[in-house]
Amino acid sequence: MPIVIAHRGASGYRPEHTLEAYQLAIEMGADYIEPDLVATRDGYLVARHEPDISETTDVASRAEFADRKRTVVIDGVETTGWFTVDFSLTELRSLRAVQPRPDRSKEFDGQFLVPTLDEIIALAQRESRARGRTIGIYPETKHPSWHCALGLSLEEPLLDTLGKAGWNHREAPVFIQSFEAGNLQWLRNRTRVKLIQLVGGVGSNPDGSVIMAPTFAQPGCSTYPVGALPTDFTSSRAFETIAAYADGIGPWKRFLIGDRGGHVTLPSRFVELAHAAGLLVHPWTFRNEQIHLLADYAGDPLAEYRAFIELGIDGIFSDFPDTARRAVDVGPAA
Repeated sequence: MPIVIAHRGASGYRPEHTLEAYQLAIEMGADYIEPDLVATRDGYLVARHEPDISETTDVASRAEFADRKRTVVIDGVETTGWFTVDFSLTELRSLRAVQPRPDRSKEFDGQFLVPTLDEIIALAQRESRARGRTIGIYPETKHPSWHCALGLSLEEPLLDTLGKAGWNHREAPVFIQSFEAGNLQWLRNRTRVKLIQLVGGVGSNPDGSVIMAPTFAQPGCSTYPVGALPTDFTSSRAFETIAAYADGIGPWKRFLIGDRGGHVTLPSRFVELAHAAGLLVHPWTFRNEQIHLLADYAGDPLAEYRAFIELGIDGIFSDFPDTARRAVDVGPAA
């Protein structure tokens, strides 16, 4: 049975990466809650989807922080905004989270704090005890080389925090994920926590195949190299390369079932090849809104879940963990 991973918490219902979004996800039956980790100026790990907090907090309306706005290059992309690395934890905690998606409710804007990793782990452990079931965390190190070059490495404080929580071991309910290979390889030599290599794309070709992201120069990181990722996932070699340091792979779902002009393609061999290499497969991201569903699913998100569950995936990232829970519990034959 695939695990249900609450993508940024129950982010379809609450502002993402807040304790309230994670709490709701747990209540909806999520097995894991996913914090994207970025660093503050004073080295604390907090949950935000990006270091740029312009769209996920009320920082743009806060006059006292107007002079913090600047332009930086992150992973080859020039971005103008406010960045967590320019704020102390105390300053960041004075902000409030907002819903970044225009098509989702703004009802809870301005109510919730930016949480720390420690708080998220404490929530998961407290709820595990209260509910009699294990609730894990699935942290992503966001732009690790960029953080490392600033002297704000994410990996050491992540391992330290997991160790203090008693979760830095093989059986811990933890997956660490990253789009970079270098920091995962560094982590592999220092922890037995399960590691997941993320693989994304920037769109679909007319035939439904995935357009891979272009390469770019990374800032220097003295702790580890960026590491090269495979670009061809149609043969076993790519999966065997990743299996040398990771326990699983987190692909954009279009690697498994493509988008050909708004319609599904036949399933690829991605899951088969990954499993043959000993890798778990946790595709992302599943959402209920019509705009995110291909025409073949006729507006029914459960139909999309079933199509992927039938492929034998091991986990599923969803903004709507209640829908994912229902799909997983009912199974592919519904």
